[in-house]
Amino acid sequence: MPIILTSTDGSIYAPSVYKNAAWAAKRLSASIEVLHVLDHHREHSPMTDLTGAIGLDATAELTEELTKLEEAQGRVARLKGQAILEDARRQLVDAGITNVTTTQRHGTLLETLEEFEPRAELVVVGKGGVPAGSPNSSLGGHLEELVRISIRPVLVAKRVFKPIKKFLIAFDNSPSARKAVDFAVSSPLLKGLDCSLVMVGRNDAPHEATLNKVQAQLKDAEFNVIVKRLPGSAAVVIAKEVKDTDADLLVMGAYGHSHIREFIVGSTTTKLVRSCSAPVLMFQSKLQH
Repeated sequence: MPIILTSTDGSIYAPSVYKNAAWAAKRLSASIEVLHVLDHHREHSPMTDLTGAIGLDATAELTEELTKLEEAQGRVARLKGQAILEDARRQLVDAGITNVTTTQRHGTLLETLEEFEPRAELVVVGKGGVPAGSPNSSLGGHLEELVRISIRPVLVAKRVFKPIKKFLIAFDNSPSARKAVDFAVSSPLLKGLDCSLVMVGRNDAPHEATLNKVQAQLKDAEFNVIVKRLPGSAAVVIAKEVKDTDADLLVMGAYGHSHIREFIVGSTTTKLVRSCSAPVLMFQSKLQH
């Protein structure tokens, strides 16, 4: 059975992440594995640095109290994580998913996802967790790096879930964009949904031929496709097109070229995902292993 992998930090995005994961699991006939990661560096209280501040003469009693405090904070973090995972299981069961696995791990979110991701079909995360830099700031603070290293498609949920009935493919003929189209035509995830295909840039013969080829590929897969060739800045045009067409999902390559590259590469990746009015399904061109 395919596996949908998701990570939760119990933030305001969590309910939407679970609903997006449940939607994907039903479409793919998959189970869901939910991760909660306890980051050692974020668990530790700033008070643990006091021994250095007060010098070598710190009493054994103070050191012992600081150790107890740190251990107590660790227990609280574990209990909080277990409660978050139980809530995730409950919400997924309520959404109709019976095959749910929950896992709590120590480490970093990125390392843990790298370990678990190869056996998954899809990764689902939120557009943001608690503010970056705060305790347990996992999803929001690491989203861009997660997308960069992922070997699987990454579905980034927005704050409120909306049933997905139509999707828009932002196509720039990059390897990652072609990978997105190949996924659309081969995976059950998007089958039967309305599809828009948008390409931004110069309206010349080579680009037109490419777009026609992709359109034919989607039509052969029995998609009802609306095709648009639009001028302007890809960042502005695609975001506007998603909003104007009321698309429920944006599908795109995570690392493109030409005009799309200007907002895919670098820190603007996170800005695009967070500003888009729909969840984003992203692909990059690394070979899967």
